[in-house]
Amino acid sequence: MPSAAPILPICIIKAGSTFPENLAETGDFDDWLIAGLGLPRNEVRVIDAREADKLPAPAECAGVVISGAHAMITDDLPWMQRLSDWTRRLVTAQVPLLGICFGHQLLARAMGGQVGFHPQGREIGSVDIELHAAAQSDLLFASLPKRFRAHAVHAQSVSQLPKAATLLAGNAFEATHAFRVGICAWGVQFHPEFNPARMAVYLDHFAPDLQAAGRDAEAIRAGLVDTPESAGLLPRFVRLARAQSFE
Repeated sequence: MPSAAPILPICIIKAGSTFPENLAETGDFDDWLIAGLGLPRNEVRVIDAREADKLPAPAECAGVVISGAHAMITDDLPWMQRLSDWTRRLVTAQVPLLGICFGHQLLARAMGGQVGFHPQGREIGSVDIELHAAAQSDLLFASLPKRFRAHAVHAQSVSQLPKAATLLAGNAFEATHAFRVGICAWGVQFHPEFNPARMAVYLDHFAPDLQAAGRDAEAIRAGLVDTPESAGLLPRFVRLARAQSFE
C-alpha cells in the first residue's frame, strides 16, 4: 500500500520580533501565531525573513502567514524587497496567504498599492471593525459578524489598495483594515494573534507617546477585551489552506 503524501506545512514568515525584554515571558510572534492557528509544530515551518537568503518555493507551502514587525514598510530594506518579490509569486501561484499588520501592508505594496504613515497617528487597543458588503461572499470573512472587535497597533497603513484588490473591512480610523487580492491572498491590519495581555505589552511601550499626544492610555487599557471573532480567522485560514479549494 503506497504511503500517504507528506503534509505540506503552513509557513510562518517572521518579519520581526516583540520587545526583547518581553520575549521570555510572552514568547514571540511565531509562538502566538502557532497557538492561534491551532497547529502542532510539526505542521508549521517558521522562516525569519530578515535572515533567510532563500524563501521556499510556493509549491512547498500549504499556506503562508506573514507576521507583523516593528520595522516600517517604507524602510525599504533588502529583505523586504526579497519578501515582496516572493509574495507576488505566491499570489500568482494561488498559494493561500494571510498578511498581518506589516504583512498586510507588504502584500498591498507588493501588488501595486501604497503604504505610508497614518495622518492621525497610531491606532492602538481593542477596536471595532466593520465589514463591507464584499465580505459577505468572501471565503475567509463570510462567517464573521458585520461588526466585531480586534486588537490593533500600527503607525503605518495602506493608503491606496492595489487596483485589483477587494476591500473587506475598515473603521472610522483605518479605512483599510482588511482586503483580498486574487482568490486567496488576504491582508488584515489588525492582529488576530493578539490577546489582551499581549496588547497591554504594546500599550505599556507606547503609553508615553500616547500621553504626549494628548491621548488617554489608561482609558485604552480599560477598553482591552478578548476578540474571539478576529482570532477565529487564523484556524479558518488553516482550514481553507488545507482544503485547497477556492471556488
